[in-house]
Amino acid sequence: MPTTKESFKINGEALLKKIRELIEEGNISKITIHDKEGKELMSFPLAIGVVGAVLAPVLAAVGALAAIIGECSITVEREKKEPN
Repeated sequence: MPTTKESFKINGEALLKKIRELIEEGNISKITIHDKEGKELMSFPLAIGVVGAVLAPVLAAVGALAAIIGECSITVEREKKEPN
């Protein structure tokens, strides 16, 4: 299935909240976090139907990362729905 990419600039304080919002949308296949220079800090795939306890370690790592970084960007890969 084809994917589209979308990027967001965000500060560390709002990072965890934004990641949670994106996960709740449900059509995300991968999330990558970059620092303000563009260096990849973290990347994780999201399988359809993955929730709760499976995501807890990832969200804990994102929370720790958010506490130490300032400005960053998130790149989101979304599954593009093909017209019928």
